[in-house]
Amino acid sequence: MKTWSPYSFFFFLIVVLGCKDSSVKNTEHPVKFSNDFEQPVFSDKERVAKLQLAFPAVEKIYHDYAKQNHFPALVFGIVADNELIYSGATGMSNLKNKTAATTKSIFRIASMTKSFTAMAILKLRDEGKLSLTDPVSNYIAAMGDVTYPTQDSPPVTIQNLLTMTAGFPEDNPWGDRQLADPEEDLVKLIEGGISFSNAPGKQFEYSNLGYAMLGSIIGKVSGVPYQQYITENILLPLGMNNTYWEYTDVPVELLAWGYRWEDDQWKEEPLLHDGIYGAMGGLITSMEDFSKYVNLHLSAWPPRSGEDSGPVKRSSIREMHKPWEFRQLISNVKLPDGTLCAATAGYGYGLGWRKDCNGMERISHSGGLPGFGSEYRFYPEYGIGVISFANVTYAGAGYVNSLAMDTLLSISGIKPRVLPSSAILNQRKAELVQLLNAWDEKLGSEILAENFFMDLSREAWIKKSSEVFSSAGKITTVDSVVAHNQLRGTFVMHGEQKDVNVYFTLTPEQSPKIQELQIRISN
Repeated sequence: MKTWSPYSFFFFLIVVLGCKDSSVKNTEHPVKFSNDFEQPVFSDKERVAKLQLAFPAVEKIYHDYAKQNHFPALVFGIVADNELIYSGATGMSNLKNKTAATTKSIFRIASMTKSFTAMAILKLRDEGKLSLTDPVSNYIAAMGDVTYPTQDSPPVTIQNLLTMTAGFPEDNPWGDRQLADPEEDLVKLIEGGISFSNAPGKQFEYSNLGYAMLGSIIGKVSGVPYQQYITENILLPLGMNNTYWEYTDVPVELLAWGYRWEDDQWKEEPLLHDGIYGAMGGLITSMEDFSKYVNLHLSAWPPRSGEDSGPVKRSSIREMHKPWEFRQLISNVKLPDGTLCAATAGYGYGLGWRKDCNGMERISHSGGLPGFGSEYRFYPEYGIGVISFANVTYAGAGYVNSLAMDTLLSISGIKPRVLPSSAILNQRKAELVQLLNAWDEKLGSEILAENFFMDLSREAWIKKSSEVFSSAGKITTVDSVVAHNQLRGTFVMHGEQKDVNVYFTLTPEQSPKIQELQIRISN
């Protein structure tokens, strides 16, 4: 049998790897986009004025909550329409110096830092410097030697770290105390072996360790420490000039000191220095600064054409808001009036996601470290968010923010964005009204998709519509289309006796046609 020499095999590799398929062209095509695509808009031009009606009640909620729960200080803010439209503070940021808290006071925001780390990863991804599906071992060599829990465990990827599905155990109490560790300690920890609570990709479990690894990856890929990369590429472009990583860099008169309530008194918590675990919870910022970041997230909605001038692409920011992997059903959620309204929740990239039974979508994240507790939440379709910082260990900031948001929406009565109907929806609606009147064959051939009469014959449609309109009586008026999206909508035809509800959806063809139609008498 003929054998290959090492030299001939080496030559074979050169030939094979050096060849390219000349039929495949590696060319990038410019993205095309439509000028007809509608975007949701706020129909109420007085929405900020309506929100202002709720400010006194909201301020009272924050002040009362701080007093009842022994907060040395509480700072809060409301953001809407790219502004910090209202903010306030109560208490003292430094009890020893009797320093009154203000919206310029600088608080450690703990795990609210995680979304900054995630945003930096996406920015590097957008620049082509990494892929979210890359194994972490590509960047942290020690991860290549860890012992996985099962033989079929997939390697931990960057996306696993972002979504907290790496299989690492929940580590809040332990992770808090690692904040100041240098990167060498992180490497030693990994080299010493990691204990998994699950196989990678099997379950969500909150992991500070995973975000510390992301900080290390940012440093390796960018060539500068993650703190420097985030500061230069996210914080400063947003004008967040009073945001820090190391507490000793903060002007002493602005720095909020941390406390815990114990034995009916406030006890001082030692401030933690910055380190590799700061990527999971190290940022120190003010309400005035952080509101700019929340507005960046809100400004990513809705998807639209036009200048994309933020430090990170709008589409990448919206990607952070998407619930990846595992969603949880929460059946016992109650609305402000006490009505049960189940919700589903999940985790995106450094952010939590929730949608309730009414379709209200919320993005949020809390933060807690010894001496501090914070939370922010925003509602993309309403274009509004609330933030609160407190300088007491694990403050229940999420609960008070929930009360504040419910009060804002209840008193103001503001509504989410409304999607205008697209030109093609309006056109097909007008044609459909005409078709339902006489079932003209020529018109039907122009506006109905090829499946339409295959799913229900023309004769059956004529019979069905005749019964519906006989019951409705003479049609007097027809409402405008209520758009569900660019190619689906509903409208009402008002009859002398009853109303007719009409639902229709269009095909994905270049000239979209009606593929589905539902008509029924309104109840």
